[in-house]
Amino acid sequence: MRAITILPRENHAPIVCETGALAPPNSCLFKPFRYKRRIGNASSKGGSELMDDRQAGASALGIGLGIAAMVLIVTVSNIAVQYPINDWLTYGALTYPIAFLVTDLTNRGLGSAAARKVVYAGFAVAVGLSIWLATPRIALASGAAFLVAQLLDIAVFDRFRRATWWRAPLISSTVASLLDTALFFSLAFAGTGLPWITWAIGDYGVKIAVALIMLLPFRLALNAIAPAPNGTKPV
Repeated sequence: MRAITILPRENHAPIVCETGALAPPNSCLFKPFRYKRRIGNASSKGGSELMDDRQAGASALGIGLGIAAMVLIVTVSNIAVQYPINDWLTYGALTYPIAFLVTDLTNRGLGSAAARKVVYAGFAVAVGLSIWLATPRIALASGAAFLVAQLLDIAVFDRFRRATWWRAPLISSTVASLLDTALFFSLAFAGTGLPWITWAIGDYGVKIAVALIMLLPFRLALNAIAPAPNGTKPV
């Protein structure tokens, strides 16, 4: 008894028939369409595999764009934080909160694994650039606060991923910004005689305001982003 595979048109299920004297009646059965179609001894990629390749390429592109955006934002913020607007604010308060938007969009579209890659790579490159462009103390304080706060942001975002669209980015940014502000200003300016506590209070207030404003681009971006099903989606 032999099995003969009849390959129909593209994307149709192959028909497998058993032949020979011992073949049972009605032996031609429809088999589920597989990712790979076998023709003789050769194999070729099916539509699903091509789709997987495209998704992998899109994920790599998304991570690359996220890293580039993160490096730019953190580097600019490390320089801007050295220039006060008044006794309560520095210019860094206006730029740094955008980093949470980058993390949240990556997390939303590609999952927490991709978001952590953006954070780790952005952390490494941004600290190196900041040591060159800013003072080492500010660079190290920024790196420590950035890494801890961004990882917290990812964890909190995952906790509220399935809630109403605005809850995850707003709650995660609010909680992570508080930790980021406390760590950065204490590590960067404690003992310098500068009014870092008032700067920290003003900085946190601006971060909350920016987090509310960033809900608009986040909502607009959702139209172009297919959400990751959970925080463990492989990339």
